Amino acid sequence: MNKIFGLIFGVVLVTNAFAQERNLPALKINSPIKIDGILDEAVWQQAAMADSFIVNFPTFGVPAKQNTQVRVLYSDQAVYIGAYLYDDPKLIRKQLTSRDGESRQDIDYFSVFFDTYNDNQNGYQFLVTARNVQSDGRLVANKVSQFGLPTDYTWDAVWESKVTMQKDGWIVEMKIPYSALRFSKKVIQDWGINFQRYIRRNNEGSFWNKVDPQQNGFVNQFGNLTEVINIVPPLRLSVLPYITTGVRTTPLANGTNNTTILRNGGMDVKYGVNESFTLDATLIPDFGQVISDNVVLNLTPYEVQFQENRPFFTEGLELFNKAGLFYSRRVGSTPNNYQAVNNQVNSDANLRMISNPGITQLYNASKFSGRNKSKLGIGVFNAIAAPMNAIFENKTTGARTSIETEPLTNYNILVLDQALKGRSSLTFTNTNVIRNGGSRNSNVSGLDINLFDQNNKFNFSWGTRYSSITGANKYDGYASYLQFGKVSGNWQYSVSNTIESEKYDPNDLGYLKSPNEFSVIGKFGYYVYKPTKKFISQNYTFSILPVYLYVPFKFSNVTLKGTGFMVFRNFWDLTITANYQPVWQQDFFEMRTPGKSMKRMPYWYTGINGSSDSRKSFFIRYTLGIAEEPNYPLDSYNTIEIGPRYRFNEHFSLDLDLNRIVDNGQYGYAFREANGEPIAGRRKNTSFTSVLSGIYNFTSKMNLTMRARHYWSQVSYSNFYYTDINGDFLPHTFVNGMDQNFNAFNLDMFYTWDFKYGSKLIIGWKNALGSEFPIDGLRYNNYTKNLAQVFQQPHGNEFNMRLIYYIDYLTLQKKKRI
Repeated sequence: MNKIFGLIFGVVLVTNAFAQERNLPALKINSPIKIDGILDEAVWQQAAMADSFIVNFPTFGVPAKQNTQVRVLYSDQAVYIGAYLYDDPKLIRKQLTSRDGESRQDIDYFSVFFDTYNDNQNGYQFLVTARNVQSDGRLVANKVSQFGLPTDYTWDAVWESKVTMQKDGWIVEMKIPYSALRFSKKVIQDWGINFQRYIRRNNEGSFWNKVDPQQNGFVNQFGNLTEVINIVPPLRLSVLPYITTGVRTTPLANGTNNTTILRNGGMDVKYGVNESFTLDATLIPDFGQVISDNVVLNLTPYEVQFQENRPFFTEGLELFNKAGLFYSRRVGSTPNNYQAVNNQVNSDANLRMISNPGITQLYNASKFSGRNKSKLGIGVFNAIAAPMNAIFENKTTGARTSIETEPLTNYNILVLDQALKGRSSLTFTNTNVIRNGGSRNSNVSGLDINLFDQNNKFNFSWGTRYSSITGANKYDGYASYLQFGKVSGNWQYSVSNTIESEKYDPNDLGYLKSPNEFSVIGKFGYYVYKPTKKFISQNYTFSILPVYLYVPFKFSNVTLKGTGFMVFRNFWDLTITANYQPVWQQDFFEMRTPGKSMKRMPYWYTGINGSSDSRKSFFIRYTLGIAEEPNYPLDSYNTIEIGPRYRFNEHFSLDLDLNRIVDNGQYGYAFREANGEPIAGRRKNTSFTSVLSGIYNFTSKMNLTMRARHYWSQVSYSNFYYTDINGDFLPHTFVNGMDQNFNAFNLDMFYTWDFKYGSKLIIGWKNALGSEFPIDGLRYNNYTKNLAQVFQQPHGNEFNMRLIYYIDYLTLQKKKRI
């Protein structure tokens, strides 16, 4: 009886300990520490220890299977982390990965998280793998993923780490300088902190302070770092000068090549105005060494939204992106009149293009951001784009003409973000674009309120937007959203409403597919995080989405959607999706003409996607989907995607992604008659995308990456229609020559060597199919034939080399740093 009572009492004590927010005192030091992964300095043993990690996945709430001991030191220059991760060395997974690339790879790792303002919303992650590969990122409050943490890995900092293998585990030693962190100025710091350990062989993720998957949010579940007192940080100033050189060849229609010598230089500057605020600036930026865009044949009335790959526009922008009003690809994009000048020259055989830059050059860009001791976040962004000009020549007279394709432009963003009690916040955002000559200027403002109750179970959010366009055409518009829901627990639900007026236009610096909409979303979900006989976790959601045209107020469509997501005991995952549109849709945007609409038939869609156990050498992702219009079964849609990845050894892996979509009855805008009347068409659209990517990691700081992508899309029309006032189809005579056959090919290969913390050498090769050389779709009418022809056509090539060198002010001053 006493033993049973003792066991129950012990379990209660452990449960209560797990339920409490833990505290860890840090120890201040005044003598140097060598980052060697040994932890042999006496101060490490004097520091308080964090242990008894709690599992988050796969079985929440149980003690971690392996012991982990962590200690924290700090000085006036940096925070130090020493972690001893006990384990059998033979069982530790040790795949070499790229920086920020540990997700779903065969590697153990350790992370430390900081909430330096203790606002339960924003934070930093610093991660080290068992092979001493670093990952780092900013924790983003509204980032949601079925896999992994809410970390934005596009942010990179300069810090030190070292890993050593021991007979009973492995050691991580880290030095994180204050240049990598921001915190308020006060005598006693109150930081949130947490530690994570991930053991790959059993996919066990554990935290020092428990992270309950049923609770909404991540940063709000940290413990506390205490006794950080009287930090006097040094001047935070670093510069990254760079030089770029290379050569680019572009094939021309006359069979010759245009060769351009590439040479550029510039500098990135990071200045800590104080411990809370940082100024980042880039002077004469060169973004040539980024992955090529995934170009597609766009048959929709909406602009294609591309991923941002330029480092300056991906790092530390979470504050500027909070309101969703900043689409960074607007800055330095293709000049607005680029295509118009191309069309003018191509339509006149007597004209020859001399130059027409496809990318707008930036003079500079800067961002000032941080948060004060009152938890007010302030962000200021500015970028100045140079005027761009196209030059073409008259072949007969030799006279050259210069046409401005983009004026001198100034881009600005201001953000004020007040973190409130708990996870609540109040945010004001303003974006504006000013163009030389005033042909078109824009100003957009937004106000957002996000409130959580004391128990973090319910959320209420409201926001409003106002846009003003001035210049040749003046107009303004507004938008708003409202949402309420239960966001924690097994049962969750939400209802939301979005309104966008007819003239709301944030697109000079933001992205909106289409304005003039009124929509409502009702969502209900059941989430199970406790493992069952078959599943580790599972969730099921059902939503209904009615959409209306806002002015005049007209019904557009309603969609019912159900999803189920499951992680099996063998670590395979599966998502099942079913969509149903029970009534005819009135599409008010497809015909691209005010007052014109097009009806779309009711349809159903069902699909599955998932992946296998990513611990295995052979890993595969898959998607299968089918849709049908009940009254027109021939207008079927199907998609299949297969993505195998094979890890040959701890250095080398290859990944292949194949995606095929066939839409046998796609209805949409086809062309416009001479009188301006838009004509719709029924077409078969077949597209195939293949992406082969690979990486060879020579060391933890040196790798070679390759990515080759071929995209093919073929469009074959069978019928053409007018649309009447109700959006119904009326027959139109068949028009020949409207079919399309589109190919895009890109190969990007980069050798990267991080030869010093913050410094790197990058050598790149980019190859692309020439845009002047279309492939005959009648002669080559399937994917394999088009792929073969891609390699028979002229290609453009670019070879470049960039050297980036990190210079820290303290190093130059030869000050003694700890």
